[in-house]
Amino acid sequence: MYRHILVPTDGTALSNKAARTAARLAKATGARITALHAVPPFAPPMILEGYPYLPAYTQAEYDAGMRKQADKALDRVRSEADKAGVKCAVAMVSDEAPWRAIVKAARTRKCDLIVMASHGRRGLAGVLLGSETTKVLTHSKTPVLVCR
Repeated sequence: MYRHILVPTDGTALSNKAARTAARLAKATGARITALHAVPPFAPPMILEGYPYLPAYTQAEYDAGMRKQADKALDRVRSEADKAGVKCAVAMVSDEAPWRAIVKAARTRKCDLIVMASHGRRGLAGVLLGSETTKVLTHSKTPVLVCR
């Protein structure tokens, strides 16, 4: 049925729940998992005329912080896969739009299912914050299983 499942994660409890679901499904179908964590690219602060440039952090510090955050989130998915006895690869990618990174990863890694969480934001919060899950559902040609 499924051979390769993409599991995007942001490290939240809901993402961990999606990882558990993906691991169980992968075990039942003999699939493997790729865990994906998308981070925004480094954006140096804007310099305003007349103000000294004092960066809050360097790109190296930013990269190290993002790597630490990604490792923590990806380790949770890897742990769920290990518990289920499923092969798991991990990847961190950089993109301004997480949904775009997810859709691209599913396509380039030849995944046949995306299992991801939805925070369930509705109304004004959903409009203002947007929904990465909704964008993935809209733009992906790969089937998506949404966990809540």
